[in-house]
Amino acid sequence: MAYHHFALQDQAAWSEVNDQAQWGDWYYASSDAAGLTHASGSDSDVRNQFITNGTLSNTEDTNYRAINDDYPVFGFAMDYGNVGTTSKNTIFSMFLAQQDPIQFNDGSGLKPVPSYWLTQYSNNQDALAFFHNDFRNSFTSSVNLDQKIQNDAVAVNGQDYLTIVSLAVRQVFGALHLVGDSQNQYVFLKEISSNGNVNTADVIFPASPMLFYLNPTWVKLLLDPLYIVQQNGLWPENFAIHDIGFHYPNATGHADTTGVENLPVEESGDMIILTLAYVQRSGDTGYISSRYDLLKQWADYLVQNTLIPAMQMSTDDFAGALQNQTNLALKGIIALEAMSNIANMTGHSSDGANYSTTAHDYIAQWQTLGIAQDANPRHSTLAYGQNDTHGLLYNLYADAFVQTNLVPRSVYQMQSDFYPTIFNTYGVPLDTRHSYTKSDWEMWCAAISDTNTRNQFIQVLAKWINDTPTDGPATDLFETTTGDYWTGPPFLARPVVGGWFSLLALNSTGIPS
Repeated sequence: MAYHHFALQDQAAWSEVNDQAQWGDWYYASSDAAGLTHASGSDSDVRNQFITNGTLSNTEDTNYRAINDDYPVFGFAMDYGNVGTTSKNTIFSMFLAQQDPIQFNDGSGLKPVPSYWLTQYSNNQDALAFFHNDFRNSFTSSVNLDQKIQNDAVAVNGQDYLTIVSLAVRQVFGALHLVGDSQNQYVFLKEISSNGNVNTADVIFPASPMLFYLNPTWVKLLLDPLYIVQQNGLWPENFAIHDIGFHYPNATGHADTTGVENLPVEESGDMIILTLAYVQRSGDTGYISSRYDLLKQWADYLVQNTLIPAMQMSTDDFAGALQNQTNLALKGIIALEAMSNIANMTGHSSDGANYSTTAHDYIAQWQTLGIAQDANPRHSTLAYGQNDTHGLLYNLYADAFVQTNLVPRSVYQMQSDFYPTIFNTYGVPLDTRHSYTKSDWEMWCAAISDTNTRNQFIQVLAKWINDTPTDGPATDLFETTTGDYWTGPPFLARPVVGGWFSLLALNSTGIPS
């Protein structure tokens, strides 16, 4: 193996500028074979060497400088000899080595957490060597994964659905970092582009369908840091925390709540529903036994606050705060029935009965409070009593996903009948306040709609992918009239597109009858 090694001269650990890490070591590697030459230096010098000679000078430029000062480049050239009928190839690889990629306060102080690959490789070069030489196995594994997703997606809903989900996988995993040692492993998530928060609960929630479909353990590894922070005194409120750090990669907790974005009903519901979903798919009931007191605390908060939500934001915080949000209330009510299941799984049958009774009482009231009864067609409202409003009722998906079977099937059909009446060119608006939509939530709605409505959601999102004038990684927030970015700062490369896997994640559980 041959490699170029380059890095910032002045490293700033656990610091980012414009979402770019300011620490770590980059390696650009190739297989060291006869005919390989290399050089580093200014872009014009290195490229002219190859243009003139067909080879590079095997020299190094070790002069640190700004990127726009004689632009430094790092080149390899491979001489294959005469062109013939026999194929020849060379492997090139890129590796960013960060031995301590994140700071985490687990209650015993702020400490660096090592990259998980250090459990196998003691230094950067050994890890690079394995990574580079493992290409064939990695390639085969990737092809097998692609084939699995292709087969499953086409079986569920054809080529349009495959077009959608095939874009999501790399983007979701691009926001995740596996860290830890042989005893404790965690996954940390960066809320890319929107604000950089660490392990945002209401970002994990929409991203989770892809992870549950591929491997539920990833969800556990994301939830663990949230539980550790809240069980160790780094969050003083009785509702669930929004995130565990203002900006990645500093997972400091929020013992001082100053400046924290509070979404009390949202996050409490998210944590209960995600936890139940993980345990259902893993059988790991011990996971909830050790966290029962905290789960109960959040559920008790919901008992008091979810049926009639006070003025607050939901996960769609960019749309602003609102009182009596119909969809937000539904999440909390479903979470109470989910908590009933958790209580019964852990031997707390009295709690289980109480939470279920409350959930059933609340869902009956919710159907009066949150549905525009005289509308044609009937539909859920954006907020109680606002019968001329509507929104994507995406939290209904949780009822199907964790099989609480709380919401009458008539509500599913009601929404399924309603959505086709409000489609714009590129989707159904998130709610009546704006013309933009959130594609992750659209796909949650698609997964629990009847066949015709489901197909329309999928066809229109695939059309957006084909037509959109947006010019970056997939945005989950865009205008349904033009297909362009919404008018605020663009949401780019966010892991919430894991929600596009909603149909595949639900396929193993089924919609309640």
